[in-house]
Formats: sequence, C-alpha cells, structure tokens
Amino acid sequence: MDRYSRQTLFSPIGEQGQKLLREAHVLIVGAGALGCGNAEMLVRAGVGKITIVDRDYVDWSNLQRQQLYEERDAEQGLPKAIAARNRLSRINSEVEITTHVLDLTPDEINTMCEQRLDVMIDATDNFETRLLINDASQAYNIPWVFGSCTGSYGLSMTIIPGQTPCFRCLLPHLPSYSLTCDTAGVIGPAIGMTVSYQAAEALKILTGNMQAVRPSLALFDIWNNEHMFLRVGKRKNKKCPSCGEERTYPALTEEDRSKAAVLCGRDTVQLRGTKPFELEKLASHLKRSGHNIQSNPYLAMMQLERHRIVLFRDGRVLIHGTKDVTEARSIYQRYFG
Repeated sequence: MDRYSRQTLFSPIGEQGQKLLREAHVLIVGAGALGCGNAEMLVRAGVGKITIVDRDYVDWSNLQRQQLYEERDAEQGLPKAIAARNRLSRINSEVEITTHVLDLTPDEINTMCEQRLDVMIDATDNFETRLLINDASQAYNIPWVFGSCTGSYGLSMTIIPGQTPCFRCLLPHLPSYSLTCDTAGVIGPAIGMTVSYQAAEALKILTGNMQAVRPSLALFDIWNNEHMFLRVGKRKNKKCPSCGEERTYPALTEEDRSKAAVLCGRDTVQLRGTKPFELEKLASHLKRSGHNIQSNPYLAMMQLERHRIVLFRDGRVLIHGTKDVTEARSIYQRYFG
C-alpha cells in the first residue's frame, strides 16, 4: 500500500495535494524541539525538499524533548542539523534534506530565499532571528509560521505577506511574559501542541488550502487547560518598515547584528568570529599546548578552566558555564585572539 494512503484519503489533501507536497520546498530555521517535531512531521508527510538551518550541537539536555536525537549524537557532539538529517533520511529516503550548520545572517537567508521556497518555519529561540525570517518573508513573498514554547505555554501564528500583519507589526501586541526555558523549563506536550499548530498550517499552505489557514494568533497553556485565539488582522501597520507602504526591511540590512548571544536554556554564550576556523590546524595546535580536544568534521570541543568551549568551522564559539557576555569575550580573546 502507498505510504501516504491515509493522508491522501483526507479529502482536503487528496492525490493532488500529495503531488504538491512532493514538489514543495520548506525551510526550517532551528533544529531544537520545535524544529525536530516540524521536520519529522513534514518528512513523514512526503514534502519533497526540506532545508534545515541550525547553529548548535546535540547536548544531553536536549534528549528530553528533541525527538530526532539519540544518546550517541550527544556523545559525539554532532551538530543538530547533521544529526537531524541522519535520522530524517532513515525515516523517508524519498525526501531531499539539505542542512546548514551556521547562525543565520542576512546574506545567508537572502541566498536561501533566492531559490524556490514555499514556506518557512520558525523553530528558533530569539527575536533577532525571527525578525530576520520576517523581513525575508516580506521581501521574497514567502509565508512563514511563527512558533514559541516555554514551560507549558505556547503560541503560533501564520504570516502571509500582503494579507496578514507581519511579525514586526505584532511585536507590541504579543503577550508579555518573562519566562524563558532557563527559568521555567519546558515540557514535551507543550512542544507537541505547538508543533501540531505549525505543521498543520504548513500543510495547508503547501497543498493550496489557503482558505483554511488560521487568521489568528493561537495561545495555550496545556498544563492549566487554557486555550484561546486572538484575531490580529487590525494590527497591520501601514508604517511598518517590514510590510508597510515604505519598506526598508531593517533586519536584512542591519550591519550591527549582535556578535554575542546567550543561548536559551544552555548557560551558554555564543560568539561569532569574523573568519572560519581551520579546525584541524587549531585542534593540532591546542593538543600540542597540552589541551584535551574532542573533534569531528564539524566542530571541536575542549575544557578550559571551568568552561567547556565548542568551536565551529564557520567561526562561531560556544562558551558553556556562563551567561556573562563580558566573561565569555574575555575567555575567547585570551585563547583565540
């Protein structure tokens, strides 16, 4: 029996919708909990091509909720994008999966959007990257699906260029809550609910069911049994620099994007260097200096004082054991110049 038979029996998709899925290309930004869930659901649904972008690697604390990863991925310190691709390829070998181990920048998202993309899915943990996705969405006329999850609380909205308010329009009106995964943690069922909302919206768009796309912001607290939908159509701002009458797409043109970021839930600071690392030469040099280095083709890890340091080939460095950007910069400059 055809692997998609149960899906094509669902009349809004049917055989024609399945054909559209086979021809579709989805960009997923982030391969954490939301990225894993969305990627697996869309790969199993038969989306033809999926591109995954992520800046991090698999850590033991990810295994509680990031369903694509296994203990050996954490043992090897595999980049999440690579570990996700390995698992997804075993789930559905018919799907073309492209991965990028990097921190998304304006140049990179511009390059990705210049090829055909049918929808982008937000699986990030920071507003800077969401604004970047948002401006690319507006500039290239590509729908995207916002998602966020903390503790037992989640929210999601689909943003259609030219129809809905964009993310920048909504920022002043989003629920104000200060909880993060650092302070409140997160539970799997809340992630599953958020993923279900996001993936369902993506399937509607990809199969041409635009009339079924939800016109509201979905909010829920799965632990306290709260669920609501907020209509946000009137929040569209004519003066918005991303989707208004005089657009400048500020996130795509900002040259002073942060070079340092505190990663959600990781007690970790990421620093972005100005040039790539030659990992093999660097690892060899550090070993000669007496440091214990663990490496794979994508990154190198070492322990310095009380901090674990991870160096990526693209020039990024993760400094674990601190949330203090100043301290992280000091460590970086002391050892890497």
